[in-house]
Amino acid sequence: MKIVASSIPFDGAAAISSIARPPRLLETLLSHLDGMVYRCRADDDWTMEFVSEGCMALTGYEPKALLFNYHISYEQITHPEDRALVRQKVNASLVAKQRFELEYRIVRADGEVRWVWERGVGIYHDGGVDGLEGYVQDVTARKEAEQALLEAERRYRSIFENAIEGVFQSTTDGGYIAVNPALARIYGYASAQELIVGLRDIKHQLYVEPERRTEFMRMMAEVGLVSNFESRVYRRDGEIIWISENARAVHDEAGNLMFYEGTVEAITERKLYEAEIRHQADHDALTGLPNRTMLHNYLQRVVQESRQNENGALTVVAFVDLDQFKFINDSLGHQIGDELLKTIAQRLVSCVRDTDMVARQGGDEFVLVLRNQADEISVTEVLQRILTVVSRPWVAGDREFHITCSIGVSRCPSDGLDVETLLKNADSAMYKAKELGRNNFRFFAGWMDEQVSNRLEMLVSLRRALERSEFMLYYQPKISLANGRIIGAEALIRWNTPEQGMVPPDRFIPFAEEAGLIVPIGEWVLRTACAHNKAWQNAGLAFIPVAVNLSPRQLDAHLPEFVRQVLSESGMAASWLELEITENVVMKDAEKTVATLNALKRLGLQISVDDFGTGYSSLSYLRRFPVDALKIDKSFVRDIALDSDSAAIVKAVISLGHILNLRVIAEGVEDREQYNFLLNNGCDEVQGYFLGKPMPMEDFTRRLEQEKLATR
Repeated sequence: MKIVASSIPFDGAAAISSIARPPRLLETLLSHLDGMVYRCRADDDWTMEFVSEGCMALTGYEPKALLFNYHISYEQITHPEDRALVRQKVNASLVAKQRFELEYRIVRADGEVRWVWERGVGIYHDGGVDGLEGYVQDVTARKEAEQALLEAERRYRSIFENAIEGVFQSTTDGGYIAVNPALARIYGYASAQELIVGLRDIKHQLYVEPERRTEFMRMMAEVGLVSNFESRVYRRDGEIIWISENARAVHDEAGNLMFYEGTVEAITERKLYEAEIRHQADHDALTGLPNRTMLHNYLQRVVQESRQNENGALTVVAFVDLDQFKFINDSLGHQIGDELLKTIAQRLVSCVRDTDMVARQGGDEFVLVLRNQADEISVTEVLQRILTVVSRPWVAGDREFHITCSIGVSRCPSDGLDVETLLKNADSAMYKAKELGRNNFRFFAGWMDEQVSNRLEMLVSLRRALERSEFMLYYQPKISLANGRIIGAEALIRWNTPEQGMVPPDRFIPFAEEAGLIVPIGEWVLRTACAHNKAWQNAGLAFIPVAVNLSPRQLDAHLPEFVRQVLSESGMAASWLELEITENVVMKDAEKTVATLNALKRLGLQISVDDFGTGYSSLSYLRRFPVDALKIDKSFVRDIALDSDSAAIVKAVISLGHILNLRVIAEGVEDREQYNFLLNNGCDEVQGYFLGKPMPMEDFTRRLEQEKLATR
């Protein structure tokens, strides 16, 4: 070490170089200190009389630069903003004759500002201060770490205080240690402190079902956390809400449980929405009755119970069909028809017990499940009551109607031991009741299987239809609301039979689905539609996409390759083909559907979701599906001018479609009022009888030719 303590007055560089070295041991000791040892005068400059070699690392100055203020004084090195504070604290310690310790900033030779920690003591002689001795160490890293910690704590506190979700720490004995304002709001308290003070017994004061707290504690003991733990709880005012908790157990270093901490989210709206969705999934939207899905599930359980029932009680399935409903629906309109269906639903419910079920099968068909009937006499009494109640006068506007119904009955176990058989036999009995004059009921008998025979005839004819080229395609135009031009076409199958003439698809498609014929029929439709569209293009007509409906049975892993082959055979570009799948098909097996649709989309074609709004689509899935368009179901379009709910649904679907960057198509447009509503609300495309009925390929070709001439 070159610089040592000295009391020699400063007399230039020569004086510095003449100062003796300290003993070797002290030199070595000081050189290993991480900082600077000093002795200085208690003057205005803190004039250094001795500094150790650590001076260079600490200040960026050689030790000799500070000695006797040769180049710079320590006062100058001290940050200007901290000089007064340093002098004040040091002087106070000197007066009190105490050791001093403080932190402040210095400015190094390179201009960098560093934090230092200094500890020192006054040296006294004859009652006065002779100087200071001490040690200065760089603590910048620690100060920055402390500052970062303070900033992190500030941010955490801000998050804690301003979080939308409730945040808590609670004890094992059921109290709260800390909560944020959001949790207080969720539970109905004015402040976090009020909640902590007022809610001392979480198990009994908070949870509607106290066993949920027991379950919470059990899961914490077993796995140390809970995830999406949903419970009903009381707010302070007694209101019951739903919450979802995510929490973990916090232990000390010894593994002892200290407390629980986690978050709380209010999910009442979500739970109500889920309940509504579940209700919609298994209830008829019009009447509120159980729908076909719920009926099948319920009847399956009832049949199972009947098999195990040894007391001889009957389970009865009654198939109820309204007489002449189509006449009322067609003559007075769908809105009046819907009102009638709702009235009939209420009347049917009034005729049975709470333990029985009334379900809407579809259209004007209802199914009743009557449980634990003693015998056919008691069943007959119920059926007679139904005929009487249903036939009461019904008023629509200024007109009075007398509605009747026909009922077919099957019994379990005598007429069937499974759901399908019981429903089929009740349906057969109902048709026999209609044949016998309507407004009556019939129990199923074996000779009624004639209906089954007719179904078999239909299936045989369907199998031959492809071979005999009895199928044909009709096309319905899709119109752009932007310019009124044909922007696409939907291919619709028709069956022209030698015996019955033209058979609409709603009569034979269900049979084709049931018999497994829908796949070859669907393949014929796709090939024919692509061939027709390519022919229109070759003829110089408008290049428009043709839409083909897909059956659920077609939507498998083999479909993309088949579509690719059809496009290759026809020579039509994939961009002029649109495949339509129904909303319920999309959601039936979402993961497989996504994979198949992605494979189809890679071919370059378009995909649309048909009958949108009638099923139950998860928006998270809808975003994942590679679809290009949504088709609003005609049941909503039909009532948009009369029913505010339908109008709101249509507006919402249009908005949703555009948010997801999808085209929105409305089908079933039958009048100008519907057309204008869709135009004014931003719908992209429309189709329906108002714009063009489904027509044979030749007629559609002429319409394309006419439009071509009109646009020249």
